[in-house]
Amino acid sequence: MVLKDLQPHAVWEQFDALTQVPRPSKKEERVIEFLIEFAKRHNIEWQRDDIGNVVMRKPATVGYEGRPTVILQSHMDMVCEKNNDVEFDFDNDAIRAVVDGEWVRAEGTTLGADDGIGMAASMALLLDTEAEHGPLEVLFTVDEETGLTGAFNLGEGMLTGKYLINLDSEDEGEIFIGCAGGVDTVAYFALEQEAAPEGLSFYRVDVKDLVGGHSGDDINKGRANSNKLVARLMLSAQEQFCARVSRIEGGNLRNAIPREAYAVVGIPVENAAAFEALVQSYASNVKTMFALAEPDMNITFSVVEAQASVLTSDLQRRLLKALVSVPNGVIAMSQAVEGLVETSTNLASVKFVEEHIVVTTSQRSSVESDKHAIKDSVHNCFAVGGAVVEHSDGYPGWEPNPNSQLLATTVESYERLFGVKPKVRAVHAGLECGLFLEKYPHLEMVSFGPTVLGVHSPDERINITTVEKFWFHLKEVLKSI
Repeated sequence: MVLKDLQPHAVWEQFDALTQVPRPSKKEERVIEFLIEFAKRHNIEWQRDDIGNVVMRKPATVGYEGRPTVILQSHMDMVCEKNNDVEFDFDNDAIRAVVDGEWVRAEGTTLGADDGIGMAASMALLLDTEAEHGPLEVLFTVDEETGLTGAFNLGEGMLTGKYLINLDSEDEGEIFIGCAGGVDTVAYFALEQEAAPEGLSFYRVDVKDLVGGHSGDDINKGRANSNKLVARLMLSAQEQFCARVSRIEGGNLRNAIPREAYAVVGIPVENAAAFEALVQSYASNVKTMFALAEPDMNITFSVVEAQASVLTSDLQRRLLKALVSVPNGVIAMSQAVEGLVETSTNLASVKFVEEHIVVTTSQRSSVESDKHAIKDSVHNCFAVGGAVVEHSDGYPGWEPNPNSQLLATTVESYERLFGVKPKVRAVHAGLECGLFLEKYPHLEMVSFGPTVLGVHSPDERINITTVEKFWFHLKEVLKSI
């Protein structure tokens, strides 16, 4: 079965078309062109701002002209992650989407259902001649995944609506009315190297096949962080065997829990056997610790050719201690909302970049003061280690409005369609809604979508049945406003 054969046909047809268009974050030129061509082909009014956001407008259907304007919002870009054994060029290749039982997934890469399915539903509504609704504004933003750049720089006059429905949620049957704010903290360690001492046997140690996932939605699921695991092992090897690290890298994206990391390390020849035993013991202990959360975890070592250089002893000590010491994971749970992560941080990536080792982390909190407190804790760990530390501008959280008329309509519509009440909750992940509220304080907003699992990882998959429920619910909400 192919995507276009799935129901609702109107939505899957658009999603299938989107999978053919490369759309990495900060490289949305082709999908912007695709959207504008879509609007021109169907005689839809459109507007593009300077940053690349695109809005399309559809008049009210007959009899709904007096209804308030509703904004449907989704983002164009997708997280680009793949398994190491998969050959794929996100800048040029089409996503290889397949139907797998009740799910749609991609072959070894992220699928782009985050937020391609929101885009597809919006495009399908723009073409739907039977849907009943007031005036619609359909907003597609750029670069949500790596900085919310489109929402930050939304052009003047792009939106006029009273209500905004964000289509970037991944739990069918749940309606979101709030989200955490966030900030990125990046540490730059000056790359200091020296000639590798004589008498070292070199190994490559890999941590791989972790589950990974979204650093907001999945941070409370007890999953391992590959960067943490490699750093802990290297620090033990340094303390026990005077190990000398030549390279240590892991992770890719600021908003993804890292799934893979590795180190290349030199061990004095006389300690080689003991080091191999250490790695095996460490792997066994860690696998036991994460037996439920990380069933496929793999920690391996292999002998590699001698390296010409290693990190200086001073840099190695400072870097490893900082990586081991820096906070990671859930910092605090909300006392106001049961089950909601309030504050967290993610050690996202460690990379050799020209003359620096660059460590990227991401902090989130639904409490603004706590967001800055955890940011400062991360900053101090790296600063004590001698790094130059910088922070992004960050983005605000979205404070819930439980008295919203849009929320009431969304809940009533779901109950009317499916006979059960949806859950109403806030989410620890970041959404663009807080930025829209800063620009348009009058907006009432909700966020909902179909069930998407494994976002920001090659395990990303979307449940087919929930797409149909999402589609019916969205149309019912628009009809009922």
